[in-house]
Amino acid sequence: MEMAGSAANAAAPDSMDRLLGNVSESLFGMPIPFHFKGLRKLFVKPNILLRLGTLDGMPVSDLSATAQDYLKLIWTATEWSATPMTVSAMAERLGVRSSTASDGIKKLAKQGLVTHAPYGSIELTDAGRDHAVAMVRRHRLLETFLVQMLGYGWDEVHDEAEVLEHAVSEKLIERIDQALGHPTRDPHGDPIPTPDGHPHLPAATQLSAADAGKAVAITRISDADPQMLRYFTELGLAPDTRLSVREHRPYADVTTIRLQGRDRDIDLGSSASAAIWVVAL
Repeated sequence: MEMAGSAANAAAPDSMDRLLGNVSESLFGMPIPFHFKGLRKLFVKPNILLRLGTLDGMPVSDLSATAQDYLKLIWTATEWSATPMTVSAMAERLGVRSSTASDGIKKLAKQGLVTHAPYGSIELTDAGRDHAVAMVRRHRLLETFLVQMLGYGWDEVHDEAEVLEHAVSEKLIERIDQALGHPTRDPHGDPIPTPDGHPHLPAATQLSAADAGKAVAITRISDADPQMLRYFTELGLAPDTRLSVREHRPYADVTTIRLQGRDRDIDLGSSASAAIWVVAL
């Protein structure tokens, strides 16, 4: 029986529904029909079971997607770097005008989530940090789930997780965490914060700054550039890969490495070696 055009459109799945449907089938062992309202009602904002990311009883899910993105960016930008976040840097990272980023920061400041002096750095308050870490936990658990349970490549998951993280509930995140066996890091090596908001940041350094002649293991690779991740896959570089740092040639912007068990050197440019974080063996 044919459906009227409007009814057919109302029941048609969108990309979010397909992703949530895959998640539900993997977690619960059964597919759920692709119906926009049905899936949203199941996954979005049910009763929150954990207090992680709450401000005066408000869960992080009640913040706007823009506020969630801003808080997560402020926290992650300073996770591996001592460079403070500014309005201009935030605008560049988000691809928006400086005035737009400034307006967003002012709204967060009114909510008591950030502090910001004119032309100064942006700092998270304790409440802002709780929300930011909750979003980071969501994002990295979702990336891990997509790779381990749904067969995504590590170069594909960032954008998908960016969509899903705004829709899932804390209840679903905890189910995903349990299904994965409580992982401590995502596919790129970024630490996954615990439910009470503590990350497991390793004592790592960028490969570009690692001592020559030392044996190291990769602990984290930046996921900022999917094309670079595909390049690293071709080279056999991933978290836990062991290698030796042969030499740095600063005037040529080249770091030479050799993977453990291999008999040839690999030359990495400055952007590639700066994207890799290592720990000493």
